[in-house]
Amino acid sequence: MPRSVNAVASRKRRKKILKAARGYFGARSKVYTVAKNAVERAMRYSYIDRKKKKRAFRGLWIARINAAARMNGTTYSQLVNKMNKANILLNRKTLADLALNHPEAFKAVVQAAG
Repeated sequence: MPRSVNAVASRKRRKKILKAARGYFGARSKVYTVAKNAVERAMRYSYIDRKKKKRAFRGLWIARINAAARMNGTTYSQLVNKMNKANILLNRKTLADLALNHPEAFKAVVQAAG
């Protein structure tokens, strides 16, 4: 009985990796084994950096809120505490947008928080 090899699936698997490695430098985009390692590492970093992006944006929002809060005579931590006590439920993304694009609305929130 002849040896059975699943060439169709093997080729598809290799083409998928090489397609993902398009644009990589040198052998990383041409040689399957090198491309496989490069793509695996790239996928690992893309997974990790999706989490890092959330952290980075949260830090940016907090910095913007703090800057706007200080312009209104308070600090970030005091503002968040007052908002919690006044039961004002705005997330950091929304607050940062108000601080940057609608300073008068942000000032109203600061005054409402008391």
